[in-house]
Amino acid sequence: MDNRKKKYLITIVILFVLILAGGFLFSGWIGQKGSNQKFRTVKVERGEISSIVTATGTINPVVTVLVGSQVSGTIKALYADFNSRVKEGEVIAQIDPAIFEAQVEQAKANVATALASLSNAQANLQNNQANLVKAEVAVSDAKRTLDRNIQLMKMNAIAQASLDTTQANYDSAVAQREATKAQLEVAKSQIESAKAQVEHSKAALKLAETNLRYTTIRSPVNGTVISRNVDVGQTVAASLQAPTLFTIAKDLTQMQVDTNFSEADIGRIEKEQEATFNVDAYPERTFRGRVSEIRNAPLTVQNVVTYDVVIQVNNKDLKLKPGMTANVSIVVAHREGILKIPNAALRFRPEFAKTEGTGEKRRETSQSTGQRSVKRGEEGKPGRVWVLSPEGKPVPMSIALGITNGTFSEVLAGDLKEGKELIVEETSKKKGQNQGTPSPFTGRPMGK
Repeated sequence: MDNRKKKYLITIVILFVLILAGGFLFSGWIGQKGSNQKFRTVKVERGEISSIVTATGTINPVVTVLVGSQVSGTIKALYADFNSRVKEGEVIAQIDPAIFEAQVEQAKANVATALASLSNAQANLQNNQANLVKAEVAVSDAKRTLDRNIQLMKMNAIAQASLDTTQANYDSAVAQREATKAQLEVAKSQIESAKAQVEHSKAALKLAETNLRYTTIRSPVNGTVISRNVDVGQTVAASLQAPTLFTIAKDLTQMQVDTNFSEADIGRIEKEQEATFNVDAYPERTFRGRVSEIRNAPLTVQNVVTYDVVIQVNNKDLKLKPGMTANVSIVVAHREGILKIPNAALRFRPEFAKTEGTGEKRRETSQSTGQRSVKRGEEGKPGRVWVLSPEGKPVPMSIALGITNGTFSEVLAGDLKEGKELIVEETSKKKGQNQGTPSPFTGRPMGK
């Protein structure tokens, strides 16, 4: 019985070992069958690509006029409100003119006073001119009398006292003439002063009349009122700077988008390039415009340098309103009829290439024997894609890339042809990877 039991146990052990070995071989065969790799591919095709740069901006009127007041006072009446259409010269507000009217009347009175003073000065001048004539006659008469008495004195016909009296009369007449001349010069100066006072009074009158006109606020342009900052009864003070009463957009049918593009993109933007944008108010509508201006003034925010790019937009339907935020895209390059590949093909890399590193790169070089060498050109940059060999293995191929739109890239050089299939994704991996040896009984990894 003991020998039979031993033989029985040995037979069971042998069978168990055979079963284990068979299970191990079978699982290895299954693993080899599961190691076949499968890939998803796409074909190289011809088409068009547009390279774009994006930024956000604000919609503004092309011309915005801030209408202010040059005089201080109380708003007496308003003749325009939000969204009012106004014409150039139209009255849109009135400041209480009472004080300014009084100032005009006072200035007119000052002008009249100055003119009266000028008339008095002119009359005084004429009087002094007449006195000067009389003084000249008196001097002449005294001179003749003096000369006559001198002759008579020589003939001892008159007394010395008479001659002295005549001399005194002559000297007095000469002095009176000189005094009259001085008075005449004073009269002339008074006239000049009176004339200056008249001009000063007229200037003050002109200022008062101008300030009175400024109490009537008129629209400087044809446009639409987009903002009103005052109400009737409100006092405006223009002592330091002109307060803004209205903001008028000259023409809302023509708008512009002020965008801020980074310095990395500004070099590719040029005037007249096509731009598209959308706004939150109309998310399903795409608006179109063109680059009209690239401003050189930099704007630095948190160490990021941007530049203002102005985009001209037609707004005949008045859908766009000032202040709206626009998401702008500018077409900086466009190609038609070119070979293009999906960017997913450029990102793909087989598992063995990821794990084997530098050694795999050397093997890839040997595998790609016969491929044309691709160098960086003026517009191109090197890239690599993977294709399937006749044996179904991934093989690298070097190419030169042109513009991209983020989804597809242009192929400038390389051995790619239209219709060539490129690997974009590996759809199956080796089965049983990173797993222990499965049990022939349970199918689970042993030791688990």
